[in-house]
Amino acid sequence: MIFRRLNEVIGTERDVKADNGNWVSRRLLLAKDGMGFSMHDTTIFAGTKTYIHYANHLEAVYCVAGKGEIEDLETGVTTQLEDGVLYALNGHERHYLSASEDMRMICVFNPPITGREVHDENGVYPLLQA
Repeated sequence: MIFRRLNEVIGTERDVKADNGNWVSRRLLLAKDGMGFSMHDTTIFAGTKTYIHYANHLEAVYCVAGKGEIEDLETGVTTQLEDGVLYALNGHERHYLSASEDMRMICVFNPPITGREVHDENGVYPLLQA
């Protein structure tokens, strides 16, 4: 059984900040934990807009605080995000994620990430081995 507390992750190698300052991701479960998925507690900071394209991963995101929006660049549809809204990128959709308030998101990735990933110039997390 695995137990992990958020306050024990903050300030460790599992506490990953975007180079551009748009977000911070606290990686609660990683590939090496052997669960078949990874789980993150991520804050998207107010006033930011991030281009993302998870070409190598599926992601489900549950917003638990804050407000923002996701713009699906495949369809042009923009959806408002707030506490209680889930979205799942089941088709590797290219998108913009924008926050009007700090948004706290619970994110699940499949395949699981190793913890070293950050978005590359194309908004992609590389597929790394644990």
